[in-house]
Amino acid sequence: MTPNREDYLKLIFELGGDENKINNKQIVSGLNVSAASVSEMISKLVKEGLVEHSPYQGVQLTESGLKKASTLIRKHRLWEVFLVEHLNYSWNEVHDEAEVLEHVTSQTLANRLSAYLDQPKFCPHGGVIPDDNQPVHEEKRQTLADYPVGTKIRIARVLDEKDLLDYLVSIDLNIHEEYTINEISAYEGPINIGNHTKELAISYKAASTIFVDQL
Repeated sequence: MTPNREDYLKLIFELGGDENKINNKQIVSGLNVSAASVSEMISKLVKEGLVEHSPYQGVQLTESGLKKASTLIRKHRLWEVFLVEHLNYSWNEVHDEAEVLEHVTSQTLANRLSAYLDQPKFCPHGGVIPDDNQPVHEEKRQTLADYPVGTKIRIARVLDEKDLLDYLVSIDLNIHEEYTINEISAYEGPINIGNHTKELAISYKAASTIFVDQL
């Protein structure tokens, strides 16, 4: 399978395509490609039995597609853990490096890497690392944009997307931090959150890809 196909499967999973329909617009945004390119690739993935497509609803991973996506995600996220914990990378620097490494990582190497890292369960962005040959399902969570003013939340997972991670680093938001939602601006404006040490204004677009636990 080509790296391009693999990237599509991973993104569809990241967006929740293991259990829900993902529309082409979300894929276009996540991969920064044209709508025509997405339509063409989706057609190929359908023919290969990796996704199912429903007109006007979107695509969802098949059992075969989920298995392939899980294998890729395992390798990708293990490398992210290694880079952060052993080579002092920041969480916004590891995606591109892990993207290269995952495509040349054998199953044997992935298993030895996992053992070396003491079988980590989560990547630096809060995503689940599946066991070998096991399908992966993220814990069902709502996003920061889904909750009303006054809600207390903990940052649990963010979409593994370079521009988003760079943005989160620039505003100093991190995994596992706890906040209260103080203000939600109208017309998809910023969402203001705070705790005893800092106050942050999160763009609505970013808030829609930050998954949280309600406290």
